Amino acid sequence: MTVSVDMGLDPLSKPVHLDLEELLATRLLVQGNSGSGKSHLLRRLLERSAGQVQQVIVDPEGEFVTLADKYGHVAIEAAAHSETEIAKLAGRIREHRLSVVLSLEGLETDGQMRCAAAFLNALFDAKREHWYPALVVVDEAQMFAPTGGGEVPEEVRRASLSAMTNLMCRGRKRGLAGIIATQRLAKLAKNVAAEASNFLMGRTFLDIDMARAADLLGMERRQAEQIRDLERGQFLGLGPAVSRRPLKVMIGSVETGPREGTPKLVPLPEAAPEDVEALLFDGLEDAPVPAPPPRPEPKPLPSETMMEALAASVQAKRDDEPAAAERDPAEIEGVIAAVLEAIVEDEESAGRSASLLYQDFSVRCRMAGVSKPPLDLPGFTRRLSAARAGIFCALDEEWGAALEAAEDLPEDMLGPFLLVARAARDGAPCPSDEDIATSYGTASLGRARRLLSYIESRDLIVTRTDLGGKRSIAIPALGWATAAA
Repeated sequence: MTVSVDMGLDPLSKPVHLDLEELLATRLLVQGNSGSGKSHLLRRLLERSAGQVQQVIVDPEGEFVTLADKYGHVAIEAAAHSETEIAKLAGRIREHRLSVVLSLEGLETDGQMRCAAAFLNALFDAKREHWYPALVVVDEAQMFAPTGGGEVPEEVRRASLSAMTNLMCRGRKRGLAGIIATQRLAKLAKNVAAEASNFLMGRTFLDIDMARAADLLGMERRQAEQIRDLERGQFLGLGPAVSRRPLKVMIGSVETGPREGTPKLVPLPEAAPEDVEALLFDGLEDAPVPAPPPRPEPKPLPSETMMEALAASVQAKRDDEPAAAERDPAEIEGVIAAVLEAIVEDEESAGRSASLLYQDFSVRCRMAGVSKPPLDLPGFTRRLSAARAGIFCALDEEWGAALEAAEDLPEDMLGPFLLVARAARDGAPCPSDEDIATSYGTASLGRARRLLSYIESRDLIVTRTDLGGKRSIAIPALGWATAAA
């Protein structure tokens, strides 16, 4: 039996239903500028599906805690718990199939990202016997999966982005159906947005956001103007759980609302000019200075002293040991190549972030007798991209020249470039769009073609297509060229 959620009406006043079972398998992306009705849409979806599926909401502003009053959700105030406690709570949520609202209100941006990362990772890492289906709603997703670093520490950004990527890319097999909402598509990481198969696009005015929304909806750019003309509460829906063609839907009413509600216009107070001056200036010097609101004191982490003691013990042990003899650079390079090859051969490594794989790399190097990591994180990221293209050793002069030629390319484009370079050096057939897309970490062939166009615009490659439609790629700086294919 199909379980559907009534979301509202189409232009012909016919009900528009969202297939809940299909949504669990294909995920949902909601986009709309502030005031477009995005939170209203999420509330409609949560209210109409309450009781039919477990719901987990990551709420940066504390808007959805009112669901607890009518639908029995458990509200968790993240500011009152440590990261360890948040992770333990996530495990119990999956075990007991509880619907909850994780309110991040009161935390700074980096604190919200840390908390969300710990929470989502714990949901993802739950025991296999607890992999029950659940909707995981993340509001303001551009905060947790940003395209750029912003003002938060890099390790916080990477941890949050990795957790969001796991939710959208690999969560389905573990019963987690990601529903992400964002004000700006341009600020949301593309690899997170691209994993959604269902879209509800609301009103937006910036050209770059309209273009991305039209691209996701399969519309021509000249049709994107209708996104700007949408009314508040109107969305264009597309996807296997909504509609096979873009469909305009007016979201229906809801039974709950945010705690504060939407500010309304009220009449200004009537006062004579002299009364206004008296209200402002009389007794000003004796008026009390308003105190800033108290900030909750951070709870001390019991593990801090333990970690400090452990670090001191390890350092003392190192001081007592004789200095290790320096290893030969060629020997260290052999260890790096062997470790990279082992990581690439691990099937699970494809879905893990570079920062997590770097920890694995450091441990494997220590097991091989190299105590200090021979590469920093940026260097490891580039070598990992090369390894995924089948290039493990950097001492080869030819590959050194290829890496030098690609020095200005973004890290995520190095793998596709080296895949082409490998075929060009060997005179092998040109890699297909599917192979290039796989090395880039996407399933979109259009994105693979745009990637090649970008690399060609940097004068690194030259693409030729013969009359038979076969493509070949040359690398002028190295004098290599692939065979036509």
